[in-house]
Amino acid sequence: MQLKFRGIYPYLVTPIRSDGSVNEQVLSALVEHLIQSGVHGLTALGSTGEFAYLNRSQRRTVVQTVARAAHGRVPVIAGVCHAATSEAACQAREYEALGAAGVLAIMDTYFPVDDSQVIAYFKGIAQSVSCPVVLYTNPNFSRVDLSVGALEKLCELPNILYLKDASGRTGRLLSIMNRLGNRISIFSASADVPLFVMMMGGVGWMAGPACLIPRQSVRLYELAVQRKWDEAMALQRVLWEVNRVFKRYNLAACIKAGLKLQGFDVGDPVAPLSPLQAEAFEEIRTVLEHVENAAER
Repeated sequence: MQLKFRGIYPYLVTPIRSDGSVNEQVLSALVEHLIQSGVHGLTALGSTGEFAYLNRSQRRTVVQTVARAAHGRVPVIAGVCHAATSEAACQAREYEALGAAGVLAIMDTYFPVDDSQVIAYFKGIAQSVSCPVVLYTNPNFSRVDLSVGALEKLCELPNILYLKDASGRTGRLLSIMNRLGNRISIFSASADVPLFVMMMGGVGWMAGPACLIPRQSVRLYELAVQRKWDEAMALQRVLWEVNRVFKRYNLAACIKAGLKLQGFDVGDPVAPLSPLQAEAFEEIRTVLEHVENAAER
């Protein structure tokens, strides 16, 4: 029986040492911290994990480390991405063999692609594994998007069950839900809309900020499940402060800066990305303290 993915799935950072090796000890400690904080699953090699800047060996190490550290206590979803369908499918098979309970399918591209080619790419990934597939669309970072028609065709595959939509457009999500019904379950992305997505019928939140505020993120989900909308909205307003700051800087650099402030030696962003300056660190520290204090009230 396939697992049902629900709840809060933090996008993990990738701790990298100065020699380029993955810091498995720090990554394992982060996994333990997040599980103890009550998250429902973990996503490796998402945008926050800087997947686009990692080589194949580093990616493999990340997935293997997270799966081992989680040890079956929560599902691990691994991001797969390439411009070539065959390579993306190869990654998916490898990560499933390493213990991933699902894969997050992302499409890279150089030449323009039409809907039929986009559909063929994601089908190639889904047909290469037996685990559930989460489709990921992020038109802000990628030239590839998934039309409602393309999603409808992809949902014909039995293991394409989820969509993480980073468009931030609730109207688009309503169109998808109206057209596809319960054939696909939707996760929110940005920190300004998870409550609204869950109010519309979404099943959770996959995002980098949940690495920094896991307990508060879990609480938001619990309030939504309990339909305590007034309390949930008050918390959503508080959590928006995190995303407000992160929109000013590189996301991965912000999450790594915040985790350093929390005692995790996650290293710097992968070059050519740059670490944040001292002023940004202090701004993040202030916001995290505000969120911590406000959420406790």
